[in-house]
Amino acid sequence: MILRPFKLSDAASVYQYAKNPHVGPIAGWPVHTSVADSRHYIAAYFMRPHIFAITLKNAPNHVIGLIGLELVAEGGGKSFMQPGTAEISYWLGEPFWGQGLAPEAIAAVDRYGFETLHLAAIWCGYKDGNEQSKRAQAKQGYRYDRTIGQMPNPYLAETIVEHFTKLTRAAWQAD
Repeated sequence: MILRPFKLSDAASVYQYAKNPHVGPIAGWPVHTSVADSRHYIAAYFMRPHIFAITLKNAPNHVIGLIGLELVAEGGGKSFMQPGTAEISYWLGEPFWGQGLAPEAIAAVDRYGFETLHLAAIWCGYKDGNEQSKRAQAKQGYRYDRTIGQMPNPYLAETIVEHFTKLTRAAWQAD
């Protein structure tokens, strides 16, 4: 896989996967309704520092997902997350589930977070019932830290149960 910055020209391939109702809502965002909608999300949210398009080596211009870090120091993460940490988020198009791509992408961004950004820890959340995300995090050494039972999600106008895992720099270095 190749991780690279997003471009507005990625809208068609993002839409191909983000229109699927199995992808966005479990990750916490609405189903995309058009290529223009995907272009809006790319411009407004995906073209930020530390956010990467997931592509395959044989098709580097075809985005199959997203992975990135929201640094607490830059206003990202949740209120309980400490300075010097970040929250990782990711999604993959459904045809690419179960192929080990999420753990591979997480490992690459963990390395970036710890070696380049010198983070003390990286947090990750998963919506209650998202067992695939839970497993992907566990494979990379993330350990359960807490559950928040009434987590508001303004993007979907819902309240969810979200579980949070964390990988510390020390645990990452020990692996």
